[in-house]
Amino acid sequence: MSSLPVRPVVLAFALALAACQSPPPAGPGSAPDHTALLFEDLKASPAVLQAFLRAMPKGGDLHSHLSGAVYAESYVQWAIEDGLCVHRERLVLLDCPPAADAANVAVRSVADAVRDRRFYDRLVDALSTRNYRLYGRSGHDQFFATFAAFGAAARGRSGEMLAEAMRRAGAQNILYLELMASPGMGEAARLAADLDWDDDLARLRARLEDARLDAIAAAVRAGLSEVEREARALLGCETPAPDPGCGVTVRLLAQALRTLPAPEVFAQLVFGFRLAHADARVVGVNLVAPEDDPVALRDYTRHMRAVAFASREAPNAGIALHAGELTLGLVPPEALRFHIREAVEIAGAHRIGHGTDVLYEDDPRALLELLARRDVLVEINLTSSDVILGVTGDAHPFPVYRAAGVPTALSTDDEGVSRIDLTHEYVRAVLTYDLSWADVVELSRNSLRYAFLPEPDKTDLLGELDRRLAAFERAARSFQDLLPPASAAARNASK
Repeated sequence: MSSLPVRPVVLAFALALAACQSPPPAGPGSAPDHTALLFEDLKASPAVLQAFLRAMPKGGDLHSHLSGAVYAESYVQWAIEDGLCVHRERLVLLDCPPAADAANVAVRSVADAVRDRRFYDRLVDALSTRNYRLYGRSGHDQFFATFAAFGAAARGRSGEMLAEAMRRAGAQNILYLELMASPGMGEAARLAADLDWDDDLARLRARLEDARLDAIAAAVRAGLSEVEREARALLGCETPAPDPGCGVTVRLLAQALRTLPAPEVFAQLVFGFRLAHADARVVGVNLVAPEDDPVALRDYTRHMRAVAFASREAPNAGIALHAGELTLGLVPPEALRFHIREAVEIAGAHRIGHGTDVLYEDDPRALLELLARRDVLVEINLTSSDVILGVTGDAHPFPVYRAAGVPTALSTDDEGVSRIDLTHEYVRAVLTYDLSWADVVELSRNSLRYAFLPEPDKTDLLGELDRRLAAFERAARSFQDLLPPASAAARNASK
């Protein structure tokens, strides 16, 4: 796919907006103290910067799909343990065929196939975006193909998947995760399988039986409790030596699949908000799957209306929508003109995921003012935007959002698929956009300020983050010793 060389336009737009903004208020990390000065030195050594940012206490990851957060190596191991097979040409994990079909040489047990180390490496590539450029496939197509490729290995592994996400977050000193998952969504969609779309959403809603929705929700709630118990057991949370992941607060976003027929998407959204109303662990709803899919494009406005209608059943639930995860060349120009605006104005989104095409939308300045005025946070996924859309560096609107006063936070999207973690996204943002220590602290605090949590819980987490940051700053001088002498000297000479 291609994108226009918009770098000068984006930079000029950002600078013009920045000139109209007031300086940010003082807060943690804003004083020109030893940490801020050290941070500038660290930029000369990305390796030391990475270690510093990994150790830094971080607020949360607000945009993370649970299945995509798991690394391919885990899926391969689970496939071996569950006796799954792999199609050696399509590189998809699947149930093994009956013995009568064993002559199919294209399908072998995973356990047998990965004895060949070269095949093991190729399989890991196929279940992620690692080395995708080697295989003549776009990052977009490879990224979205992975979910079907590893899906069979995810069955029955939700507890282990959650434990992996929590363990990785704990190792990076992350306090909070909002993970997107789809428990019960398949069953909810089937309730509308025989329904036709009706623009009268109240009439369409009346055809979904509350009793059946509530039965699905009850089963999901019981399942979530079991998944939590299993994850905490795997992390040793009740033992004398618990994994740091045990201290990570986790909440879920119910994700509806936007590529299904419109009545089924509507049923999923109704169920998602109903589940959020019934279970405090589910704090919001999102729409997922490729935004450029023909069905998703055709039904986009319907979906926004459906979100607004369904949200009435859980007015306190958060609305975080993938919107503007598009660029020119991936879709026709007409599809770039309205998605973010409709997500906010029609669906009432509190947060926007990606928002990459904001400058292609009609009247982008007014849209940015709307986002700032309504205090809508944009979840920035730099590596994901690079791999899926080919939008990176100064062509990405991250600095434009910041200059316009639109709140932003860094997130991973699918850290397992993309072979990254949240620390990587902080490093990438700092080095690409020359962020200051105060900028980094602001991004970290935003990831809690805009979390879909009750205010008391949010206040507690923000207080904990500030306490940890203060302690971290007091000990930060130790990273000075890790800097190569030449790097420190070069940095100091440039000041």
